[in-house]
Amino acid sequence: MSDNHTKEIRSKNMSHIRSTNSKPEEIVRKYLFSKGLRYRKNVRNLPGCPDIVLSKYRVIIFVNGCFWHHHNCPRFVWPSSNVEYWKNKIDHNVERDKKNKELLLAQGWRVITIWECELKKKVREQCLEKLYQEIVELN
Repeated sequence: MSDNHTKEIRSKNMSHIRSTNSKPEEIVRKYLFSKGLRYRKNVRNLPGCPDIVLSKYRVIIFVNGCFWHHHNCPRFVWPSSNVEYWKNKIDHNVERDKKNKELLLAQGWRVITIWECELKKKVREQCLEKLYQEIVELN
């Protein structure tokens, strides 16, 4: 099956996808800040360049897109075109995520992953409250 878009349009669409400061990341950061938590973002000297680092709590938060990191939810659907490329790309992302998490755990960090689908309006508040409790109660 072929792509619905021309190569030029697909390229333009893909170029607008952010790797940092995405809307889901901003939602999580604003919530944590409103709760009085202070953090660093996109810390390059830690494995995986975590989206959010709460040093005081030794907590790392990754805010992952369901597609890019292969979340087992209805939002993830394998592309129907260029299948081999996407399978390799996404499988590589999953392996890299796993390796980075292991490295961070070995350094004494707690690693939390928030999925894009958990930040949809219907479930957002519950997810963020659970995240906050997980950060502060285990400290």
